[in-house]
Amino acid sequence: MKIMQGYINFIDNNSERFIVEVFDFLRHKSISSQSEHKEDVRNCAKWLANHIHSLGLENVRVIETNGHPIVYADYLHSPNSPTILVYGHYDVQPVEPIELWDNDPFEPLLKDGKIYARGSSDDKGQLFIHLKAIETILRTNPEKAPNIKFVFEGEEEAGHSHLEDFIRENPEFLKCDTVVISDTEWFAEGLPSICYGLRGITFLEVKVIGPNRDLHSGSFGGAIDNPIFAISEIISKLKDKYGRVCVPGFYDEVIELSEEERKEFARLPFSEKTYCSELGINNTYGEIGYSVLERVWARPTIEINGIYGGYTGEGIKTIIPSYAVAKISARLVPRQDAVEIAEKIEKFLLEIAPPTVKIEIKRMGGGNPVLTPIDSIWVQKARDSLKLAFGVEPVFVREGGSIPICETFQSVLKAPPVLIGFGLPGDNIHSPNENFSVTNFIGGICAISIYYTLLGSNS
Repeated sequence: MKIMQGYINFIDNNSERFIVEVFDFLRHKSISSQSEHKEDVRNCAKWLANHIHSLGLENVRVIETNGHPIVYADYLHSPNSPTILVYGHYDVQPVEPIELWDNDPFEPLLKDGKIYARGSSDDKGQLFIHLKAIETILRTNPEKAPNIKFVFEGEEEAGHSHLEDFIRENPEFLKCDTVVISDTEWFAEGLPSICYGLRGITFLEVKVIGPNRDLHSGSFGGAIDNPIFAISEIISKLKDKYGRVCVPGFYDEVIELSEEERKEFARLPFSEKTYCSELGINNTYGEIGYSVLERVWARPTIEINGIYGGYTGEGIKTIIPSYAVAKISARLVPRQDAVEIAEKIEKFLLEIAPPTVKIEIKRMGGGNPVLTPIDSIWVQKARDSLKLAFGVEPVFVREGGSIPICETFQSVLKAPPVLIGFGLPGDNIHSPNENFSVTNFIGGICAISIYYTLLGSNS
């Protein structure tokens, strides 16, 4: 279509500038979970708001919260157009272990067609696609711009978010017809993908307490329970040898996959052998009766994210530690409720704890799973946009990860989310050498420009 060629020409003529600008964005050390970077997060929010203002968007605001700021903007000039709410997050994960990076994680590097930097794929680069898309429309065909609202948070990677409270307190202000999110990835390079399901998550921290101080293992060993042994015994009972979670009631609300979904998953170009090779493992592990993709995308699980206690420094220190801690997360599937599952896990842990130790459990938040109807107009036009921009028929996938705020948008605003991401499996998100494909970055700008236009009143 003629309008698409105009977008392509504008994007081609400005692609180098787009990369320079996203580099400036990526240089901000907006690590939301580390208090020493509080001002870096704030400065990033200010930079983002200033950049948004320069694009011609309106009502640009940096909204204060009890944590990190929310950045808001809108452009509402089409009385017959639906209203799109675009969500993203400008905060990033910590960079450790820093020694495994090939470049400074906050000094972006363009190499082999990829942008290497913390946040390049998760989520600054993908967020920036939407800003460059609306810029493309406003600079070439402003009459095609739909009603659009942007809300970008700075706490998605912090484990807690004040955006949820903001949404619940301002449903009319954020009122929209659909929520568009680019914080997911394609199934494979060259295969555009639309995610229609995300697992939910709930977090707990378990502390097993023994003696009131670290004790000499020679003087006390064999007389008292060692908290590290105790916590190991406790967490070993969370799953059985078949990969099933042993918490009573854990599977009560789980929706089984349909036969059609299982067939579609089986058609995807997935090799378990390659999967193992890329991860450096001998075999996969998980719930018996389900494929790898089914386990990761559509089955719930419990994982131990970390465990510590006692002496872990260099050399020997012969002690019985005073306490041990395990960090636990559970990934949830549609109809499971994060709060209810946390309650069931906590009850189970308290029941199986040996009487020789005390146990303290701290719930650390979470979010519910999301499932979007793939036959909705919002999803179908996303599919059309990806096909036009990349020349490939998109596939529909689920993802094992979680975007907790997504379910809040759905339940409070009654707006179906569309997960149209541009990351790739090899982007190393949350890991050293995070990267983002320039092809997907530039192509994504084209795809989102088309998507906004298809949703506009004059399309």
